[in-house]
Amino acid sequence: MGNVIIQFVNLLFEALWIIIFIRILLTWFPQVNWYNQPFAFLKQVSDPILLPFRAIIPPFGGLDFSPVVAFIVLGIVQQLVMQILHNIF
Repeated sequence: MGNVIIQFVNLLFEALWIIIFIRILLTWFPQVNWYNQPFAFLKQVSDPILLPFRAIIPPFGGLDFSPVVAFIVLGIVQQLVMQILHNIF
């Protein structure tokens, strides 16, 4: 049972990585309407992760570096959570 939980949590983190990466790629296309599906879903899932970092690191010269910081923090949180789960199970 513990192994299933660990795999599920890891899968959730991997999904977040992919969603944020897709969101970053789609910002290169100005015609994307973020209010239509599936783009609205990507925005709803990624905004809670990206917005706090955007508040700390505003875009500089038209480049948004907050996703880089979000990826670093997400990687650290993923490692910590997975380590805790491995210790529990």
